[in-house]
Amino acid sequence: MINSTAPVRFDDARPVALAFAKEVAAEGADVMLVRDIFGRMSLLVDDRSGQVDNSRVDTWRQELSKALGCYSADRPILLASALFRPEAYFGSSRAVLELGHEPDPGQGSIRWLDNTVVGEDWARVSTPKATSNGQRTARTALYGFKGGVGRSTATFMLARHLAEEGYCVLVVDLDLESPGAGPLLVTEDQLPQYGIIDQLVESALGNEEGLDLVAQATHFRLQNNGELWVAPARGRGAPHTDYSYVDKLNRVYADVPGNSQGTFADRLDAAVRACEEAVTRESRRPDVVLLDSRAGIHDIAAVAISRLCDLALLFGSDNSQTWAGYRDLFTAWLASGQAPEIREKLRMVASMVPDADRSSYLETFRDHSWECFSVLYDNLVDGDTGFNPSPEDASAPHSPIPILFATELVGLDAVTEPGWEDRTLVRAAYDSFLATTTKLMIEESP
Repeated sequence: MINSTAPVRFDDARPVALAFAKEVAAEGADVMLVRDIFGRMSLLVDDRSGQVDNSRVDTWRQELSKALGCYSADRPILLASALFRPEAYFGSSRAVLELGHEPDPGQGSIRWLDNTVVGEDWARVSTPKATSNGQRTARTALYGFKGGVGRSTATFMLARHLAEEGYCVLVVDLDLESPGAGPLLVTEDQLPQYGIIDQLVESALGNEEGLDLVAQATHFRLQNNGELWVAPARGRGAPHTDYSYVDKLNRVYADVPGNSQGTFADRLDAAVRACEEAVTRESRRPDVVLLDSRAGIHDIAAVAISRLCDLALLFGSDNSQTWAGYRDLFTAWLASGQAPEIREKLRMVASMVPDADRSSYLETFRDHSWECFSVLYDNLVDGDTGFNPSPEDASAPHSPIPILFATELVGLDAVTEPGWEDRTLVRAAYDSFLATTTKLMIEESP
């Protein structure tokens, strides 16, 4: 069926296996491609309705094993009738139909099931559910594929702006490896006793009850009935006890087998809800939650964007590394069948825009952004309807929200220089960002 003398690499294995799956499905059986954590492939063939010629199975097994080389599983062909619980595979909610495969009458379908060590939550897109009384706090994730794009500073500025407008705002610092938003908003001696990291560690054992997780911002005074609360990544710790942050971080992502507390994603979701409930007990329910996410393709970012938020602000500069990274991420969403759901959440932020040639920079940024986002847009031909905004569409996900470059922020120690956020050029740098994001979060939120 498939012949090649070159060694099969990781990137080759899926197309090779898919081509093989199409040939088997063409004979009438539904099939499923399963990839294990090492990238090895198995083809599951549903023979429960008797549509499989058993005399062909040994031939398929030999041919697929040869075609995949090192990326063939020990058992490259598995029949549903030989599995202990075939419905665990063929009925899995994690399995998705292969995009672009439309079987002809009499042919079988192809589904895809990918097993990974980390990052699986990128492919599980949902929006936060309302509480029992029908209320739902607007949640926004702030994310950058690369660090150093001013994400935490933007979180600070946005949080303060919303609080000054009279909203109750909660900032959750999810950048566990490099906490940022928490120290910008609360002095160390006013931190809550525990942080998000403690909630995650303790909840894995069902021991999270009674944790002190939130504190009010201390670096400025607010008016108009606004409130600003912070759930830092790390707390101040208990008196006379070492705060073992690194030891906790080494354990925080582990899923405990058989644990009723759920997966890491479930615990992160519960941690954010616990912080919201803590603010509600202390004062009132937050109107807005800002999730300061970790940079890079990481489990925390996966959960924050795909599951925890209504809106995800994607930060970046106009360079090849930014677009290559986001393109990889968007391609993964497309392959998992999540493009229509995820694109509704996204909005691009152009950070550190040079003021001197702002217009030309943003136009180039927008065009590069559109090229990248087009992976998530529908491919339309004449007469088709779907979602495929033009590059000039100012309301589209790819349209950049600008933050201007401010020399006042270079080398700034925000903790030791109070009032930096009120400098004229700093406020001017964020004017457009604050106005646009407030409209997206508040006026257009469901």
